[in-house]
Amino acid sequence: MNIRAWYLRKNSAAAAINSSANFILATKIAQPANIASEANISLRASDTLPATNSPVAVCISFLAIFALLIFFSACEVRKQISKIDNATQTQEHLKPKRPLPRSESFFGLHFDLHPNASDTGLGADVSEENIAELLGRVKPDYVQYDCKGHPGYTGYPTKVGWPSPGIVKDSLAIWRKVTREKGVGLYIHYSGVWDSKAIEEHPDWTRIDAEGKRDPNATSVFGPYVDRLLIPQLKEVISAYDLDGAWVDGECWRAELDYSPEALKAWQKYSGKIRAPKSPSDPDWLEWKMFQRQAFERYLCHWVDTLHEFRPGVQLTSNWMYTTFAPKPVVARLDFLSGDYSPSLSVDRARVEARYLASTGQPWDLMAWGFDRGRDQVWSLKTAVHLQQEAAVVLMQGGGFEVYNTPTRRGYIIPAIIDQLEQVARFCRERQSLSFKSRTVPQVALLLSETSLWDRMGRVFSPWAGEYDELEGALHALLELHYSVDILAEHQLISRIKEFPLLVIPDAHRLEPNFQKEVVNYVENGGSLILLGEKSARLFEPLLGIRLVGEPQQISAELATPASPVSLNGRWQEVELAGAEPIGFRYPTRDFRRGQAVAATIASYGKGKVAAVYGPVALAFFRSHHPALRQFIGNLTQRLFPSPVIMVEAPPTVDVALRKTADNRLRLHLLNRTGFPVPDRYNFIDYVPPVGPIQVKLALGEKPRNVVWMPEGTRLKWRWEKGYLYTTIPTLHIHGILLVD
Repeated sequence: MNIRAWYLRKNSAAAAINSSANFILATKIAQPANIASEANISLRASDTLPATNSPVAVCISFLAIFALLIFFSACEVRKQISKIDNATQTQEHLKPKRPLPRSESFFGLHFDLHPNASDTGLGADVSEENIAELLGRVKPDYVQYDCKGHPGYTGYPTKVGWPSPGIVKDSLAIWRKVTREKGVGLYIHYSGVWDSKAIEEHPDWTRIDAEGKRDPNATSVFGPYVDRLLIPQLKEVISAYDLDGAWVDGECWRAELDYSPEALKAWQKYSGKIRAPKSPSDPDWLEWKMFQRQAFERYLCHWVDTLHEFRPGVQLTSNWMYTTFAPKPVVARLDFLSGDYSPSLSVDRARVEARYLASTGQPWDLMAWGFDRGRDQVWSLKTAVHLQQEAAVVLMQGGGFEVYNTPTRRGYIIPAIIDQLEQVARFCRERQSLSFKSRTVPQVALLLSETSLWDRMGRVFSPWAGEYDELEGALHALLELHYSVDILAEHQLISRIKEFPLLVIPDAHRLEPNFQKEVVNYVENGGSLILLGEKSARLFEPLLGIRLVGEPQQISAELATPASPVSLNGRWQEVELAGAEPIGFRYPTRDFRRGQAVAATIASYGKGKVAAVYGPVALAFFRSHHPALRQFIGNLTQRLFPSPVIMVEAPPTVDVALRKTADNRLRLHLLNRTGFPVPDRYNFIDYVPPVGPIQVKLALGEKPRNVVWMPEGTRLKWRWEKGYLYTTIPTLHIHGILLVD
């Protein structure tokens, strides 16, 4: 109850009591004959005492009346208080519910239109009824709605920049009204670095490439754009519509190496060098790229801090910053991390992104596109089943989930979108209490080397040239082998490495020196290390019990596996044994009678063990997913990590994640990837065939009380034997959670 309601109750009660007291006083000074008369009536009715005006009778009558007056006065007080309570409850009911902060938000919606100069009916079909139906049926925690897209025009009547000439109604105003009434947070989609109209109007704001050409889309983070347009416009829109926050797009992934006069001047001041590097062959190339990355982060910190100071409580993010696109320690004071992964490579990309974001320690969510397109086609809606499979990837890592759809150009949310979102929301909400904000039970750490990435990647951020192929190949193999895997960068793993029984490093050619030393200490003190490729193996030669022979060579090779020969052409490092045990061999052809060479080894180092493959096994698995390669990696992994906490017998299309909920309860998540979408062939799915039965063996410190399969709530049969729980999951459709209490 608020203070105002308390005072209302207090004052009304006091007034009622004062009124009763005045009435009692008036009764006391009334003529005695009246009192006697009332008493006589009462006595004649009972006929037990003679009619009399005796003092005793008068006192009895007076006390009876006095008691009645007190009773009726109390009733009046209660009546007044009840009225106040009802009024207060009505006020509280009518008062809009406060939206959840983004850190507590689990499910959201995103709509953008990227307004442009050719629009003619923006907002014309936006209605409170349409929005209310969407929010009522889907019940999101927040909505991100269109504001300014990459073309640079706004969908609201800005006075700072350039409104689209096609605005018919103020869509944001209507969305704000309905979301406020429903207690739903309202954020905007706003394009940052990418602003084509700003560059058209102010050519000096543009980024310039190494050849001196002006970029028609990307503004320069060294120039005045951020102070002249981005910050003033965000201040305007946040204030005008009382927004909860902004999801700023077209940022780190759109930033490019900048050779504008402002950038070159800043480089000269930073490095003391007049000439800026223009190619990877330049000795200052890496320094130049890191300088550009730092410049973007300064730009980001500037607008984030300015807006936080202007509007404390506003919640901000920059799309894809501090994700695998920019895997560095978080510096900017973003309120949450977020990214919209590939509409076509959806499940696969989410498997990587979710595992990295779950290791950042920040509030995070991932956005699925609610639509995709086939070759030579325009966009079509995904089915609810399709999106449920995508959502499960995110939920099993503890994140929030949001879905991106587009209204019509006139702002109408079609019924098919509402139907789709309602089903996806129901699927997610059924799992919210068992997944949101969960944390990992450390098993396998897969290294994402930011040090290698900064060197390999030619862009400021965004690894779009195959920089993560080896990482994804290693991840896919480990997940198909049913290991619970976390992805961490060097800056995250260096302080946590001892938590993980197994560390896997894909083919990273460089590591941060202090981290590399920590890996050696990890193995020496009992850790297990797997190196999947000649580059990472060369970094740890002293641990391997081998001698490197010459430089790696590009060769044709056939890898011998327990299942069959597998082609594994690529760069191989020749080695000589110096104490290591060979556990894999390669041959120049499939005739295994001649040409044998060591492909993989295992060796003890201190209290730990280290295994290495001297060729491109992770890359080959990424490109082929050959079952024999998976088996080869599995045999290697089993030698170093024979007793994981969780062991599952299931098809390779089942991913597992061992997690603990926010209240420290153990949960095993299982995802059925069967039939997941493949670009240019199977962009859409509407059926995920169930798999099962699935055998589960889980190491536990004590005998469990309950074993339940959720969200169905099925109590499973199980047995407890020598510290292990054994149970069978009858069937897995898309996603399920094994509760062990």
